[in-house]
Order: sequence, then C-alpha cells, then structure tokens
Amino acid sequence: MKVLVTGTAGFIGFHTAMRLLERGDSVIGFDVVNDYYDVELKERRLELLAEKARSTNAGYSFIRANLADLPRLTEAFEEHRPDRVINLAAQAGVRYSLENPHAYVESNLTGFTNILEGCRRFDVEHLTYASTSSVYGANQNMPFSEQHGVDHPLQFYAATKRANELMAHAYSHLYRLPTTGLRFFTVYGPWGRPDMALFLFTRKILAGEPIPVFNHGHHSRDFTFVDDIVEGIIRANDRPAAPDPQWNAHDPDPATSNAPFRVFNIGNGSPVKLLAYIEAIEEALGIKAKLDLLPLQPGDVPDTYADTGRLSEAVDYRPATPVKEGVGRFMDWYRAYYEV
Repeated sequence: MKVLVTGTAGFIGFHTAMRLLERGDSVIGFDVVNDYYDVELKERRLELLAEKARSTNAGYSFIRANLADLPRLTEAFEEHRPDRVINLAAQAGVRYSLENPHAYVESNLTGFTNILEGCRRFDVEHLTYASTSSVYGANQNMPFSEQHGVDHPLQFYAATKRANELMAHAYSHLYRLPTTGLRFFTVYGPWGRPDMALFLFTRKILAGEPIPVFNHGHHSRDFTFVDDIVEGIIRANDRPAAPDPQWNAHDPDPATSNAPFRVFNIGNGSPVKLLAYIEAIEEALGIKAKLDLLPLQPGDVPDTYADTGRLSEAVDYRPATPVKEGVGRFMDWYRAYYEV
C-alpha cells in the first residue's frame, strides 16, 4: 500500500513509518518538525527512515510542512494519491496545553480538518488517527471502556482529541469515509519524547538530580510499549472500519456507528503505580532515585486503565510487553544514543 503517515519525525510516527517500510509499503512522511522538543532527535529519526527506505528499496518521500497549510497538504494528496492515511501528527502534551492552547487549535483542529478534507477529496480507503486516553477525563470508572462517556475533559489537549473523534464521525457519516480512532495509553520506549516521564526521570537520575513525582507518586498508568502501539496501529489500518450492523440509534454505542466509524482503546490493560515504574527505572539504571514528592498537577488524570477487549476482537491483538522489559529496552537505546 501507499500510506501517508503524518508526524513521521515524532515518536510514534517514526516507529509506525519504520514498520511500514520494513514490510514493503510505500510511505509518504509529513511533518513540520517544530521545536516543541529537541529538533536534533527528530532529524535523526528522519535520517533513519531514509536509510531504511534505501536498504529495503521501499518507496519513501518526506514533506516538511505544517498540516495547517491546506494548499501544501492538498498538493501532497494530489501528487502522491495515498491509499491509506495514518494521522499521528498532533501538538502533544497535557501540561503544555495550559500554556499554549493555540498550538493545539492549529495542529489538532485545523490540521485534522485538513486531513479529513484530503481523505474525502482524494478517495482515501481508510483514515486511522491518534486519539488519547486523556479523553476519559473526570471519569473514574475503571477500566476505561469505549462505551463510557467522554464528555468531561480535564485539559484542552484532551478536548481537541475528543473533537477529532467527533469530526471523524461526521465525515464517516456524510462521505462514508472509513475512520478508526485509537486512544493511546501512556506510550513509552526507544526514541521517545524528552518531555515524557521515562525520559525526564532517566536524565535526572543519571545527573544525580531529584525527580518530580506528582500526586506524591499515587498515580497509576497503563504504560504501553511503543512496539505494541505500532502493531495495533498497523493492524487497525489494515482492516478499514465498516458500519456496525448492531448499532442502535435509540441506544447508541459511542464508539461505533451505522457509518464506517470506530474508536478503540490501545493500552497494555495492566496499570502500574508510578512508584513501581520508578523502581523499574532504578533497577535498569542501577541507581536509586531521589524523589521530590509534589501535589497533583492541574489537568492531570490520577489513573488510567484500558479495557482493550474491542481492539483484541477486531484485530486479534492485545499489547502485552511487561514494564520491566520495556523500560530495559528504552535504557539500552538511551545509553547507546547519548553514550552514557
């Protein structure tokens, strides 16, 4: 297939594009490569994608542009005519959305609208896109199920991603565009984002600095290894969404429809206490962390826990990498990349 992957300089986008190239698909990468975090890390990811394409003779091209630039994105659709689109480009980060909400409007709302329009105009077979577990917001009914209400977001980032799900449904209904939204649960692993906990904690522990532990460490997270996330993305992308014949307009399931629309959780299905996660980092590094225990941050969700039954049923896959194994693989990469 020919697949347009947005966010290819990003953490999950890089891994997804790499997997597609490895299996012989043609990839059109699209990323603005902004400076939200270390641009050098993003550029190295792009170099590796180009190297992989050369070594596998897979079709690959990269477009350095902003999803909010409608003429440039339209040009990309017109030139490359992708069969499928995997939209992983977004302004990420829960706390940053408190500081710069307009960045989320540009990337997550305007950019996503442009993606939907491109898919509609150029007859894309299937749009798979990133949502987030943050959409569950104030809901504390665990484990989180796609059948739960998601109408009480706790930060603007989550609100924009929930908006993406609603926008996708509108296009699925109006234009019969098959869409699949994936609610990611705390993704971690090699080539990860420096603003996320694993990266931050590792850097500070190695430097002998205390690590900030919010909510006094009482968080739990459904930590999901990046390879598991990518496997779920690709399997979902390979099976276009279809109307649910059991959907009932008088008792509507919010995650399916009589349109070709669906939403899945994609998580490990096994929440881990933050302090236990820190212990796994300590064990992998062989260094005891200094903890700076702090109160709950505004916008933070205390716990996440994915019910992944629907994903498993639809694509015959369930993420399962244990945290100790995943953290160990991250540490191997970190030490090699930063030569520490």
